[in-house]
Amino acid sequence: MKKDIHPENYRFVVFKDMSNDYSFLSKSTAEAKETVKWEDGNEYPLVKLEISHTSHPFYTGKMKLVDTAGRIDKFKNRYKKFDKKTAPAEEKSEE
Repeated sequence: MKKDIHPENYRFVVFKDMSNDYSFLSKSTAEAKETVKWEDGNEYPLVKLEISHTSHPFYTGKMKLVDTAGRIDKFKNRYKKFDKKTAPAEEKSEE
């Protein structure tokens, strides 16, 4: 193994799944702007996750739609001009 390539600043960090409010404490080097008081009474940095093992379909066996920040709407708006249903109607109105 190469020497001096691994970070030295491991510390306890709370990770919180925002889709179901599940939190867990682990060691990490992840940067965090917020802190949270944990069950042991100590305050730890907080890293917010969009999905974790408690909400991912592979681990839960349930399909759950997680639309964070309107991803589906952004996609539909971006590719609206390529929609075959609306394209012919626009061409007919120009004639």
